[in-house]
Amino acid sequence: MVFINEDMIKQLLTLMDEIAEPLQKTFQNVHQGYRTETLMRFLKARDGSVLKAHKMLVECLNWRIDNEIDQILAKPIVPTDLYRGVRDTQLVGMSGYSRDGLPVVAVGVGLSTYDKASIHYYIQSHIQMNEYRDRVILPSASKKFGRYVGTCIKVLDMTGLKLSALNQIKLLTAISTIDDLNYPEKTETYYIVNAPYIFSACWKVVRPLLQERTKKKVQVLSGSGKDELLKIMDYASLPHFCKREGSGSSKHSRNGTNDNCFSLDHPFHQQLYEYTKQQALASEAVAPSKEGSVHVTLPEPDPDDAKIAETIESELQRIGEKNGICQTFHEIKINGD
Repeated sequence: MVFINEDMIKQLLTLMDEIAEPLQKTFQNVHQGYRTETLMRFLKARDGSVLKAHKMLVECLNWRIDNEIDQILAKPIVPTDLYRGVRDTQLVGMSGYSRDGLPVVAVGVGLSTYDKASIHYYIQSHIQMNEYRDRVILPSASKKFGRYVGTCIKVLDMTGLKLSALNQIKLLTAISTIDDLNYPEKTETYYIVNAPYIFSACWKVVRPLLQERTKKKVQVLSGSGKDELLKIMDYASLPHFCKREGSGSSKHSRNGTNDNCFSLDHPFHQQLYEYTKQQALASEAVAPSKEGSVHVTLPEPDPDDAKIAETIESELQRIGEKNGICQTFHEIKINGD
């Protein structure tokens, strides 16, 4: 693991001071007043190379400008029924905070179907959650806990993972590439829970392909992972799929509020959606908003990431053939592609 020293940060800071004004402006939305910590993230992502980190950061800022990322929180997905469909099929939410103050992000990998909207809406929603996390949730957490909070914990639920996961490889690779290039080092630890055989088989062949720093971040927990997760967070912050004892999901907590952090009715998504609608109202005073999804330029995946996606595809197909399921990758389409 590369140690990021003060000299590296100073060199990168000097280079960033020389970038053009439009890039400086969007950089403010990226660092939120924590320039040093942000530079450290990009340096870590490029193994301490100042020049590579600078190139990565400048390309990120240009991507933000070209795709109007600074304005994406003012572009709610409407009507509400369409957004509810996105939320019901792209299972992501925030269930609470760890005892160290890190937001706990839950992801329903196995049961996400991505079949109620076009690929553009799912990518728009993902970026909106990234921006809301970085511009609202993390600054608020830093203030609440009296120290810099710049990362989150992710709990990935593999319940229901099937061979049909092949349907989402292209979309998930696009989302992963956006995160790797534009939101690097934002996750402290990935906790894998409820892992079926199909995940274990893929993990065995994919793990050796991962970078060392990524491997160290991934922990595969037994069962729902409840006992292990309770060591770092309170019960109230556990994702709903970690609280259940048997099959089926917990929909409501004891106080009557919605406990399913994937649902649009959960407080996190209600606050996020209300925030985007309020930002839209404010921006409409300047210029009318456009209907429809936001089309974001999809970056080319890193060759290593492409290799990982190909390995997952190959392993899933091997498992399918072994079990008498014949479905080729070429027969698979993504809605809206």
